[in-house]
Amino acid sequence: MRLNPCIAITAAAVSLFALGGRSHAQAAAPPTQIWSWDQVKDAFRIRNTTLLASKLNIDELKAQEITAHLRPNPDFTISADGTQIAPSHGVWQPFAGTFVSPGVSYLFERRNKRGLRYQAAKEGTSIGAAQSQDTERTLLFSLRSAFVGILQAKAVVKVSQDNLAYYDHILKISRDRYDAGDIAQIDLDRLELQRLQYESDLQSALVNLRATKINLLALLDDRRPVDSFDAEGPFDFSEELLSLDDYRKDALSNRPDLRAAVLTVTQAQTNYELAEANGSVDPTISLWFTHNGSFNNPDALNTVGASVSVPLRIFDRNQGEKLRTKIDIDRSEKLRRSTETQVYSDVDTAYANVAANIALLKPYKQKYLAQAVRVRDTIQFSYQHGGAALIDFLNAENEYRAVQLSYVNLIGAYLNAAAQLNQAVGREVLQ
Repeated sequence: MRLNPCIAITAAAVSLFALGGRSHAQAAAPPTQIWSWDQVKDAFRIRNTTLLASKLNIDELKAQEITAHLRPNPDFTISADGTQIAPSHGVWQPFAGTFVSPGVSYLFERRNKRGLRYQAAKEGTSIGAAQSQDTERTLLFSLRSAFVGILQAKAVVKVSQDNLAYYDHILKISRDRYDAGDIAQIDLDRLELQRLQYESDLQSALVNLRATKINLLALLDDRRPVDSFDAEGPFDFSEELLSLDDYRKDALSNRPDLRAAVLTVTQAQTNYELAEANGSVDPTISLWFTHNGSFNNPDALNTVGASVSVPLRIFDRNQGEKLRTKIDIDRSEKLRRSTETQVYSDVDTAYANVAANIALLKPYKQKYLAQAVRVRDTIQFSYQHGGAALIDFLNAENEYRAVQLSYVNLIGAYLNAAAQLNQAVGREVLQ
């Protein structure tokens, strides 16, 4: 069948356009950015919306300091009097005697009310700052866990790729042996079926790596393509660990939630002092001017007057607020002690997890990894030379695979436990 030349030319043009489009897309693909832990932290502090919102709360509290430090506003009043509303003795001049009297009044606060309000507001700002730091502490733990997840997933991918490459090498040798009549078809089939496990490990590891990258980018509030982002860092463990008391003391000095609890007690005491001061009497002094003859002195056309207004605090002496703030001191102190107990519990739990992971990892590094390699290579050599059964070779391969994956997962567990200890202490004490 012959094609129309126009159609053929059009099809060729479309093909060239598609190839050109793919080439352009490949050329325009952004390069992969590889971030270290410090770079991830810096980006997190700039981009994470939850953390930024907590910092905006500090700005709001500082604005409240301005309000608390303001003085009362003076009041300006203007009054009119002397307007005739009914005729008298046949005379009705309603505005002839009207006079206007402007005045100003001011409330004088006693017992340092303004200073106590300002002090309580500043203490509230300090509490908000500590709470913002505690939010960052909690989010950094999630960020560190996501970062460790990427490193762990990459390590699992590397192990899976190495295992698959090694097994493909064994399969090549086994096919050569089959062609030479050294092994049966059933043995070759069983070997080829076993490859499915290694392929499954690799695909699962790749999917998990992509998922952990997505999780980290979500914490960074970054919508870049997943393939254009990667993270790298040391994926190993350290046997160095200070004493538990050292980490406890460090946590008492650095935990922002404990600092917020201590500041809350201080603010509660200030609020009680303010409640006591608010129960006192504040006078209001007023001054006014009148352009009119004085009744007692007809020659005085311009006069001034003054008054002092003092509330009689007979019933309301701020008793309820005084009692509430006094109780709040005791409540805040109990919460502080509860937070301190929680700090000890967090440090002890995280320390135990780190120590347990180190105890498991040391024999792996010193003994079990080398043993797994030695057993695998020995059984593989024996099987190739007819000295071991196929089932022995497959078992040795599975054991080697299990040891390698267990070691990688243990390092991931150690790094997560280290992140948990950092969170418990309130700063990075283990990398």
